[in-house]
Amino acid sequence: MTDSAGTIGVLNLQGDVFEHLDHLERIGVPGRPVKHAEEFDNLAGLILPGGESTCLSRLLRIFGIDKIILHRYGEGLKLWGTCAGAILLAGAIKGETPHLGLIDMEIERNSFGGQLDSFTCEASVPAVSALPLPLTFIRAPKITSVGSGVDILLRMDDFIAAAESPGVLATVFHPELTPSLEFHRYFARKCGLIPPSEGGDESVWERTSWMRRARIA
Repeated sequence: MTDSAGTIGVLNLQGDVFEHLDHLERIGVPGRPVKHAEEFDNLAGLILPGGESTCLSRLLRIFGIDKIILHRYGEGLKLWGTCAGAILLAGAIKGETPHLGLIDMEIERNSFGGQLDSFTCEASVPAVSALPLPLTFIRAPKITSVGSGVDILLRMDDFIAAAESPGVLATVFHPELTPSLEFHRYFARKCGLIPPSEGGDESVWERTSWMRRARIA
């Protein structure tokens, strides 16, 4: 998978860009940061990373990237939003106007409180992995409901933590901030790519592993 059609982009405006690129490299799928219109050409998928949703939404509008994403999605581009990225993709945001509105779900921002209320846990996500997965929640939203055509991948207590439609994957947690590669493999397969089922040694991952890519860029 060396041609551009086998590449997954990571929206490079703000947030966990290099963390996602590091995970894509570990599963053997080419990834590249995406900011300008021409960089959207021939992508198999696009990750909208966690960050600050208000900042990201403003940058999307200022640079006209929202229109590019909508156009490319209409042509078949697969999308994955993590945390703030999931907020951008939601069809409804509690108390606010939605942004891209590409998946029929309602989401509530900062549902757990502030930064000090961030937490980690493990959960079973059978569609993604046979083994429990580590989850990291940072000022996370909650998906409160989904519409027809949207499958729930993970329900926790009184909220939905992961959901997908045929064209969109949404997670309110941060797989890129854990050693697990399973969600990135799952999204790659959703994009029509075939990442190696094994490989990408998770044992050598550290919280600062992404900094290697940041120095190269």
